[in-house]
Amino acid sequence: MRNKYSAIYHDIADKIVHRIYPVGSYLPSETQLSQLYGTSRETIRKALSELLINGFIQKIRGKGSIVLNLQRFNFPVSGITSYKELNRSLNMHSKTEVLCIEDRHVPVEKFDYQTTEALPATYVARLRKIDQDPIVLDRDYILKSVVPHISHAVAADSLYDYFENKLGLTISYATKTITVEHPSVEEKKWLALNEYEDVVVIRSRTYLEDTTLFQFTESIHRPDKFNFVDFARRQKIS
Repeated sequence: MRNKYSAIYHDIADKIVHRIYPVGSYLPSETQLSQLYGTSRETIRKALSELLINGFIQKIRGKGSIVLNLQRFNFPVSGITSYKELNRSLNMHSKTEVLCIEDRHVPVEKFDYQTTEALPATYVARLRKIDQDPIVLDRDYILKSVVPHISHAVAADSLYDYFENKLGLTISYATKTITVEHPSVEEKKWLALNEYEDVVVIRSRTYLEDTTLFQFTESIHRPDKFNFVDFARRQKIS
C-alpha cells in the first residue's frame, strides 16, 4: 500500500510540476484516478492527502482537487526531507559530489547546543550540483554512538535511506535555525560565489523517535538558486 500510493503521489506531483495538470485545473476524480492507476479509491485518497499536505492541491467541496499555483524548486523550511527525496519530488536532476568523510567532534557551538562533553561523529561534506553548477554545500555530523560507520557509497546516495531502510532507525523530528551569513573562503570556493554574496545557512539537530539526538546538519545554500518557503494550513486551537 505504501509503495503504491507513494508512486501515485510522485507521478501526479510530476505531472503538476510539468504542467500536464495546469495551475487552476482540477485533477481527475477519485474514481477516474483509481481506474487510471488500477488501484482502490483508498490508495488514491492517501496519494491526494500527501499532495494536499505538501501544497500541490486544494480540495474544493463538491468540485474536487484543484491544482495550486506553487512554484517548484522552492526549498521547504518545515518538515524533514532528505535531499534525494527533494531532488526526486522537484525533478531538479541534481548530482551529489562527496567532498569528505572523516572522524570529527561536533562543533556544538555552531549549533547552539549546550554540552560539556565531546561528541564523536562521522563528518560528511557533500556538494549538490545542477548541470555542474554548485547550489548547496551540506555538512553532516552523524553521532558515532548511534551510527558507527558511514561508507562513501552511502554518502553519495542517501543518508536517510541508509538510516531508515538499512539500520531500521525511526527519524522523528528536528529543530532548525536559518541565518544569512558571509561565506567562508571554503564556502566561496565550493559554491562558486563572488566576493560580495551572502549565503543562507540552515542548521538543524535531528532526533529519533525515542528522542535520541543523532545528527547535526549545516546546509549552505546559494541565495540565487532557492526560495525558502513554508506551506501552512490553518489549524484552529479550541
